[in-house]
Amino acid sequence: MAAATAKTRALRSSPGTAGLYAKAALPLIPGASLLPFVAGGGSKIPRTVLTLDGVKATRDELAAYDRVCGFTLRDTLPSTFIHVKAFPLHMALMTDGSFPFGAVGLVHLRNRITQLRPVEAGERFDLRVSTMPLQPHPKGRTFTIVSEARVGDELVWQDASTMLRRGTGDKSAPKPPEAIGASQLPFVAQWKLGEELGRRYGAVSGDRNPIHLHALTAKAFGFPRAIAHGMWTKARCLAALESTLPDAYAVDVTFKRPVLLPSKVTFAAEDGRFAVRNPKDDTKIHLEGTVTAA
Repeated sequence: MAAATAKTRALRSSPGTAGLYAKAALPLIPGASLLPFVAGGGSKIPRTVLTLDGVKATRDELAAYDRVCGFTLRDTLPSTFIHVKAFPLHMALMTDGSFPFGAVGLVHLRNRITQLRPVEAGERFDLRVSTMPLQPHPKGRTFTIVSEARVGDELVWQDASTMLRRGTGDKSAPKPPEAIGASQLPFVAQWKLGEELGRRYGAVSGDRNPIHLHALTAKAFGFPRAIAHGMWTKARCLAALESTLPDAYAVDVTFKRPVLLPSKVTFAAEDGRFAVRNPKDDTKIHLEGTVTAA
């Protein structure tokens, strides 16, 4: 049987994430998933493509993002900033009524970004976001959201975010990527993260998941305190490495354990490998990643 043809939907403007998070919470209401506009009623990942043309960063939002994540103010976009621009499209896909489960409670396992060339702050680019089919995992099932940015016909940026839906695991599922020896990397810096970090990053990114904003809302989802956004942690690592990054590179990270707020973490790096660790125990890894020339 031939695979179903993907349905492409062109958006005129970026979706508002506040409304999308309200919609994302609806599946938590018993019986709400029976409604056709609420996620949770499907059986598999829909083949949907969302596009948004003419995306551009304002100087103010870029400066605010750079300050929160630790980048120097410059005339090119951090590769993680383009992820922020694609994120509302991610949420729109995951809150659609055809999506098989709700977005709240998903775990961001891994993110890979490929920057094929620097994107100037004043350039307009077109986004294309789609989802890949469900895959088995030892702790449930995963799927990947794939994003692309083009300037005209030129592909300049790609992103793949792999999400875990917890559930019955599959022992035959592929094993996760091999560890990079994160506990052995040399210490570079210690970062002190304030309790308000999740709210600050949420304000510049639009990612206002309640697990990141306040201890009270995080406790409702099983966390003792609010946790830092995984994509903030990745961005902070790239900011620490930005003087060494080539114009074209791929940066691949695995999110290993949450970073509670407030807290202190250490950053370690060597030869294209990097990690964020617990300052009292180098074997407790929050994030590990690699950077390679593209």
